Amino acid sequence: MPVGADESFCAEAGGRLAGLPGVRAVTLGGSRAAGTAGPDSDWDFAVYYRGPGFDPGSLRSLGWPGKIFPVGGWGGGVFNGGAWLTAGHRRVDVHYRDLDNVEHHLAEAEAGHFGIERLLFHLAGIPTYIVAAELALNEVLSGDLPRPAYPAALRQAAMARWRGEARATLGYARAAHASRGHLADTAGAIAVAACQGAHAVLAARGQWITNEKTLIDRAGLRDIDQILAGLSAEPGDLLSAVDQAAAILCPAG
Repeated sequence: MPVGADESFCAEAGGRLAGLPGVRAVTLGGSRAAGTAGPDSDWDFAVYYRGPGFDPGSLRSLGWPGKIFPVGGWGGGVFNGGAWLTAGHRRVDVHYRDLDNVEHHLAEAEAGHFGIERLLFHLAGIPTYIVAAELALNEVLSGDLPRPAYPAALRQAAMARWRGEARATLGYARAAHASRGHLADTAGAIAVAACQGAHAVLAARGQWITNEKTLIDRAGLRDIDQILAGLSAEPGDLLSAVDQAAAILCPAG
């Protein structure tokens, strides 16, 4: 498809989303904002609102069929809801962003504070500073939003916490699963720890990331695949795999 057609759609979609009641700003995220999208990549928009004026039901006025979730419909937390829609042949995801919540977590990140929330499709969960990462990386289509740098306090705090969680995950896997020959449990723990360790690497570098799709690659930890390949249910094999993973993901110092 010609680039011009995509640009025209993006401008039109951003304008229509910005016109919904209560919306203060709209951004484009994901691969489309990063310039890495393929022909079949979806479109990730975020609508920023403040207070009770935004009603997800207003998305129906766009005329795009699909599933619209209520605010809080994705379990609450920083990912507090969204919609999966289709605009012609384009797949469109719309995420809801409460500006009061975003500003709270941005201030927390500046102070080096954050939480980790469970979210479907994410092995290690998501840090609450993901909303700051979105502000830093997404393309603003409408409205006025901050563009935060990676806070120095967060670099240290996030690196230490994520690395500590990776170490704890592997330690438990070694004691509770590997020694008993639990193949699936041990492999799963190594995969989770790999994501945790990757978050630690990127935090130490001061690099934002908004999902796990490229997390391990960006952290340079793809060698973890070689540890998992060909694992057997023999306790000795699993214990060795955990120790190898720990050496990669939880270096001393």
